[in-house]
Amino acid sequence: MALDLVLDLRGVLMDLVADGRLLQEDANVLLGASRTREQAIMHPIVYIASQNLDDHKRPGKMLDGDALTEWLAEKSKHPLVHIDPMKINTAKVTEIMGYAFAKRHGILCVEVTQDEVVVACTQPFVSGWEPQLEHVARRRVRRVIANPADIERYMVEFYTLARSVTGASGGASASAITNFEQLVELGKSTDPDANDQHIVKIVDWLLQYAYDQRASDIHIEPRREVGRIRFRIDGVLHYVYELPANVATAVTSRFKVLGRMDISERRKPQDGRIKTRRSDGSEIELRMSTLPTAFGEKLVMRIFDPEVLLRSFTDLGLVGEDYTRWRTMLDRPNGIVLVTGPTGSGKTTTLYSSLRQISTAEVNVSTIEDPIEMVEESFNQTQVHHKIGLDFAAGIRSLMRQDPDIIMVGEIRDLETAQMAVQAALTGHLVLSTVHTNDAPSTVARMLDLGIPSYLINATLLGVMAQRLVRTLCPHCKEEGQISSDDWQQLVAPWKVNVPAKICRPVGCLECRNTGYLGRQGLYEILVLSETLKEKITSDCNIIDMRRQAMKEGMRTLRLSGAQKIAAGLTTLEEVLRVAPPAEKAN
Repeated sequence: MALDLVLDLRGVLMDLVADGRLLQEDANVLLGASRTREQAIMHPIVYIASQNLDDHKRPGKMLDGDALTEWLAEKSKHPLVHIDPMKINTAKVTEIMGYAFAKRHGILCVEVTQDEVVVACTQPFVSGWEPQLEHVARRRVRRVIANPADIERYMVEFYTLARSVTGASGGASASAITNFEQLVELGKSTDPDANDQHIVKIVDWLLQYAYDQRASDIHIEPRREVGRIRFRIDGVLHYVYELPANVATAVTSRFKVLGRMDISERRKPQDGRIKTRRSDGSEIELRMSTLPTAFGEKLVMRIFDPEVLLRSFTDLGLVGEDYTRWRTMLDRPNGIVLVTGPTGSGKTTTLYSSLRQISTAEVNVSTIEDPIEMVEESFNQTQVHHKIGLDFAAGIRSLMRQDPDIIMVGEIRDLETAQMAVQAALTGHLVLSTVHTNDAPSTVARMLDLGIPSYLINATLLGVMAQRLVRTLCPHCKEEGQISSDDWQQLVAPWKVNVPAKICRPVGCLECRNTGYLGRQGLYEILVLSETLKEKITSDCNIIDMRRQAMKEGMRTLRLSGAQKIAAGLTTLEEVLRVAPPAEKAN
């Protein structure tokens, strides 16, 4: 291949045959086949990848886009990159060259530094565009190779977003309507309208991008000059994009319009919800919350994936003895079952999944929630409405007259709600709810602190499950490793558990965006109230003694549950230590 040679299908196929990656017979078939107009204008790499051909240097694997791109990078002696949009400053890279220039030469800027411009190209043997770009950018150009399909996709996304942001801002200065430091500028606002088509496009892009990246939360945070967008993915926040302050304000207003919130009210917090439809037809709900800050209104949206309701206990990480103990409690006809943990620990997902699996045509499942987080047709769901006096306690009181079999209460946070939950359990109902405590045994103390007598706790409480979420290792790239005895004892102390011979450690690949982690699972600490444990529940009960007895009866702490997942190669020591409280602090 010579310099300034445009890649064509014949040349690429012949080189693949020469390198032993493709059979001559397969190449002849592709050369002789008629192609549609769309296929004729495809990049050769993209077209060959679409034919699902065997890679004869990698038995059992296909010549897909990634394999062909890697081959092309080796052939052209250029570095290979995988375009990760969350690691690219879209505003910067689209400023360095226009869309027409990028499209004409099949190139996309992926990084801009003080000294150089990193450009991903689809034609590594054509360099006529380099001098012009170096002159305009006043930086040297460093060429890299990326998948042509990714370059084409992100070229459209990046420049469409940049045009929308530029069109929405209109060159206006940042809005100061809600900026704490610039209240004197009230009369000079030039905010774009929330229904402006540029703003609509930005909102559509933001939602689709969040879905593609598996985000659980979207944060739009106003700052002095800009509005920052961050996604929470697998429990960790990632920076995504910066918008001009006035554009960020309009985007927030657009979301408020969609969530049926009062867009004129920016002084007090508001809540709302949106139901959206993805390109594949599936529906996703978002719960919205706004909060006034020094520089404007902050918006956080929690994304509720309907597939959560279809997850099995195995998907949640609730297996083995933990599953048996949990299911034993759910199968009881009456009593109280509590799930505890901090915000974002998966309590709602556990309860919804559990209710979904025990809800049949023979039982009436009713819930009282604040707010209803996911709508499920097999439940009778009621939302708390404080303005009309419908709180958790009033909701439970009303539900008891609705002939329920199972009642789910969003949260037990006060004495009246706790009393009504106890009353429902005493009258023959199974009550599921959540509380906020560090671990399972501490929940008993929490119920006592609320004012529930110990004899009523003995009579109604079936058990408690504390939980946390840990990121799970990416199955595509994790590698075996070792763990030191000291690190292991730090995790399991004061209990004696043998050090596993091998563990797994994160590496990072394209599938997990080089984080080494993909998805999350739960750590569980399940306390089943036996007769022996019930005897320890008194008005001045000793939680430490209760924990020790529960351990004797088979309860594993959160850290021991994490140790089991480490030994199974599912997560890492650092992840478990990050989320699970140490035994001494749990006391």
